[in-house]
Order: sequence, then structure tokens, then C-alpha cells
Amino acid sequence: MPRFAANLTLMFTERPFLDRFAAAAEAGFEAAEFLFPYDVAPEAVAEALRASGLTLALFNLPPGDWTAGDRGLAALPDRTAEFRASLAQAAPYVETLGAKRLHMMAGLAPADDPAARRAYDDALARAADAFGPMGVDILIEPINGRDMPGYFLNDFDRAAEIVTRCGRPNVRLQYDVYHRQILHGDVLTSLERLMPLIGHVQIASVPARAEPGSGELNDALAFAALDRLGYDGFVGCEYRPAGRTEDGLGWFAPWRDPR
Repeated sequence: MPRFAANLTLMFTERPFLDRFAAAAEAGFEAAEFLFPYDVAPEAVAEALRASGLTLALFNLPPGDWTAGDRGLAALPDRTAEFRASLAQAAPYVETLGAKRLHMMAGLAPADDPAARRAYDDALARAADAFGPMGVDILIEPINGRDMPGYFLNDFDRAAEIVTRCGRPNVRLQYDVYHRQILHGDVLTSLERLMPLIGHVQIASVPARAEPGSGELNDALAFAALDRLGYDGFVGCEYRPAGRTEDGLGWFAPWRDPR
């Protein structure tokens, strides 16, 4: 049976960030993920996790200046020093929260730029080597150009090739069903083909990026495929609720933790 992680950057936003952990646990989620915790002290986030009883599924490495348009630093050859500093910025959060997965965003760069490719490969190896001894997987995620125009990593096959080429056992693919459907379709077949490389799965409806089951995909079939393929990780609910978060959780009832 799938185990779901509430994405607390997008869900339960009716509350302050630290209050969302308790709300997610009350709603029946087993775990939480979020994008960037760096505006909150790691000890405060750790206490919210402890008090709620949630497991931490994932968060992202620092992306650069998000409000100025940065969407990651890894593929930006002129910002290598900032990327390396971002690893140091993330380290106390990894240690304090006991994180096991970090998503490394690529940034906005041409996918066919040799300098961007070299920078990205170097950044990925550096991140994997920095956090590997801490038992942390580094995840890379293809993102569609509708949501993030110009994003460097915009193809699942290329992402799979990068994971394989990197050669680190703690480099894995972050498979977002929403991005997969927009980029390529063929969700069920690609899940089976790519499962040996997948370290984390995320879900949202297509095209609205709202609650699962509200779009063009049969999300229940995807959940069944994950079970059939032996996926035992969390499924991150990285969607934007159409209204109040709790009012849209009807899709979640069959999988709700009854605690």
C-alpha cells in the first residue's frame, strides 16, 4: 500500500509552516516533505517533526535566490562557488533532521550547453560524495518546461543516463508523475522501466497540479503499479489544493493512516 508524504510547502498553507506538521499528521499522513526549510532553524523543524510523529521524506538543497528567479545552481558554471556553499548550508539541516533524501535542482540553462553539462555532472558528484557518508541519497528530477521554462533537466531518459553515468549508489531519480505526464506521457510503462533508478515518487493531477484523481490520469492505477513494482518509499503529494487542504482529501481516504 502506498505511503504518502504531505508536501508542506504546498499543502496546509492555511497555517504557518511549523503548524502544518501537526495538521498533516491529524489528516492521516505518515510523512512530510517540503522544498526549502532554510528560513526556519533546523531545531524548530526537528521539533515539529518529533511532536507530530511524521517521518521526513525529502527536502531540497538551496536553490539560489528563488525570488530573483533562480531554480537551482548545479548546472550554472559561473556559480560553482555558490553551489558548494549551498552544500554547507544544507548540512546542519541534514544532520539535525536526520534527512535521507535531498533533491538537487539543476537551474535554468540550455540542456545542450557543454559547460552546463560539465558543471551539472561535477555538482552531482560533489553533492553525492558530500552527503553519502551521512547515508543521504541525492535525487535529480526532470521538470517540465510549462511550469519551469528553461530548466536544464527536462527529459526522463537523460536523467536516467545521468544517474547511471554518475556511478554513485546514492544518486537516484526523483520521479514526479505530474512532470512525466506533461513531458512524455507513458507513465505506467516508464515506472516499470525506471524503477531500479527511482529513489522518490511524487504525484499531482494533470493539468491543474491539484488533488490526485482530479485530472486526466487514473492516479489509482499509478499507485497500484508502485505496489506491484515493489516501491517501498514515500509518495510525495506535491500538489496545490484546489481549496482548503482538508476539504480536498477525499482521494486520500483509502490510504489514510488511522492513528
